Amino acid sequence: MNDGRILREAWIDGVNKRYPGKPKPGYVTPWDETPAWEREAAAAVYGQVRDFIEVSGGRAARLTREQKGRFVALCWTAQMFRHVEDPKPGYVADWSELPVCRREADADIFERIEGTV
Repeated sequence: MNDGRILREAWIDGVNKRYPGKPKPGYVTPWDETPAWEREAAAAVYGQVRDFIEVSGGRAARLTREQKGRFVALCWTAQMFRHVEDPKPGYVADWSELPVCRREADADIFERIEGTV
């Protein structure tokens, strides 16, 4: 399976599980309908997380869920700045400003990637 697709599916699963109410359609758009820039960003973040896990010699498993989620969020923020000229503030907000559902979904993403490495 495509690396970016793994990340996207983990995101969708996290949003469906944790989002209060019905998620916005863009949050759960299937991989094949996701814009090219977003697929590229997802693949990049997957790669960053995979590399981080590998260079830690497997010790990244000792990180807390919060630390794992923070890493994913920071990697995603960098991709937003790379691909979107003027991103909405909520898309590049600091960890403390993110909704809990996003924090948890980001931690889920890290853990899903851990399971594939």
